[in-house]
Amino acid sequence: MLEYLPPLNNHNLPYPDTIHPIVVHFVIAMALFAFVCDILGMVSKNPRYFEVSWWNMAFATVSIFIAVIFGQVEAGLAEPYSAPAEATLNLHTILGWSLSGIIAAITGWRYVLRSRDSQTLPLAYLGAGALLTGLVFFQTYLGDKLVWIYGLHTVEVVKALRNGVL
Repeated sequence: MLEYLPPLNNHNLPYPDTIHPIVVHFVIAMALFAFVCDILGMVSKNPRYFEVSWWNMAFATVSIFIAVIFGQVEAGLAEPYSAPAEATLNLHTILGWSLSGIIAAITGWRYVLRSRDSQTLPLAYLGAGALLTGLVFFQTYLGDKLVWIYGLHTVEVVKALRNGVL
């Protein structure tokens, strides 16, 4: 069965480079920009910001599931060579799956709010947006740590693992 799979490259992936970070950056940008637009909409009383926020959250919801799927594939092919790297990868994975549910729930809540009154938002929703923003920042920190500290899927670390150095 394994002979039908493509060979792994120097990033330890069956495709040219990591896809998860590319997709996840869209999610990060859309979720954070949605929260900024909600704040701007509340401050300026301009409902157009709420519309921009809604569409950003809708696309973030679709995108995060794509990011999680590629994240799972790439995490499965990663070789965390130390306990801290493995613990960070596990926490990043759990939080990624959790964020997909949280973003979907907040987007569903936003849909209900939007269908009732598209001109305002309750403060509880803004609180949820602030919490989401904090979780996104923490998840970004974990992802950065996996790449920049532990070097997962970087050519140098993959080469060292294959040569038995790590």
